[in-house]
Amino acid sequence: MSIRLGIIGIGNMGSGHMKNILEGKCPDFEMAAVADINPARLEWAKEVTEGKIATFDSGVKLLDSGLVDACLIAVPHYDHASLAMECMKRGIHVMVEKPAGVYTKQVREMNAEADRHPEVVFGMMFNQRTNHVYRKMRELVQSGKYGKLRRVNWIITDWYRPQAYYDSGNWRATWSGEGGGVLLNQCPHQLDLLQWICGMPESIHAHMHMGLWHDIEVEDDVTAYLEYPGGATGVFVTTTGDAHGTNRFEVQMEKARIIVTYDGLSLLEYDVAEPEWSATNKVPFASMPAKEVPVETDGENPQHVGVINAWGGAILRGEKLVADGREGINGLTLSNAMHLSHFLDKKVTLPLDEELYHQELMKRVATSRRKTNVTEVVADTSGTYGGK
Repeated sequence: MSIRLGIIGIGNMGSGHMKNILEGKCPDFEMAAVADINPARLEWAKEVTEGKIATFDSGVKLLDSGLVDACLIAVPHYDHASLAMECMKRGIHVMVEKPAGVYTKQVREMNAEADRHPEVVFGMMFNQRTNHVYRKMRELVQSGKYGKLRRVNWIITDWYRPQAYYDSGNWRATWSGEGGGVLLNQCPHQLDLLQWICGMPESIHAHMHMGLWHDIEVEDDVTAYLEYPGGATGVFVTTTGDAHGTNRFEVQMEKARIIVTYDGLSLLEYDVAEPEWSATNKVPFASMPAKEVPVETDGENPQHVGVINAWGGAILRGEKLVADGREGINGLTLSNAMHLSHFLDKKVTLPLDEELYHQELMKRVATSRRKTNVTEVVADTSGTYGGK
């Protein structure tokens, strides 16, 4: 049995998903229909499928067609939650591209709608959770073997985007069209992984610059300080302005240091827990005994295809999703809290004041500007794991 799939939004990411289905990489699915408000994208879909799928100029028309069993939402961020809820109300399984939405208030409504439709399989496109190094890192951090969390540092600055990227769509990098910048477009994966691996912090103090490196009105440079229950601290740094950036995620535990970089995952195990060593060692400049430990992973990193195949398995065979759609609110909470901290210029504690954040966001939406001199471009995103 094949699942008849519809895709709403066939820009950069949607067209990539469609190609994966057409190439047979997701055998549980068959392409049935697409929807897009851009007629040129519908013509493209007709050409690549030789007219074998239905096309619609609105998402709701696709959902009402009766032609799809499942739908993938790949439209600009503000419409993620509303279209997902339209799927749920019709009993159509739904996969939402990241982020879950722009603000947690709307995502909470989406999650409540999902709870009213347990028959619908609701997934979130957190493809970085399929990466073997992050899965292993999570296993190590949460195993209990290495004691409590002490420090978290993630510098993720290899999201470089030239001005041409921002000029490829008038909705990009605007408060009214996208709802944020690097935190909303490029970093939802890292914010999801941060909480998935290390848990949620209890407070955030963020500093960011709006259009520091580009002609945009939203953030393209962010540094955030995190405080966790139990005393652990963290720093999260990201930008789209570094021409050749870095991706380094380091977690200090009481009995280990765990690092993920381009070279993979490394584990340094301490002979004893740091608090015990500090309390009993008598040598002022002693270095705590430790050893590098080889770490084996399964080596698998199927990315978007892995997420979609798991979704198909959940629909047809009751298998486990890579990420339940309801989990999308967690990383978005971090993003919203970072924005709110910057807006108010102070530390923000969690749970987030969702109403206050929404009010502050809407102030910026009210004065948002859309560029008129843009040339709409659809680009190949394969290998980028980036934004739409």
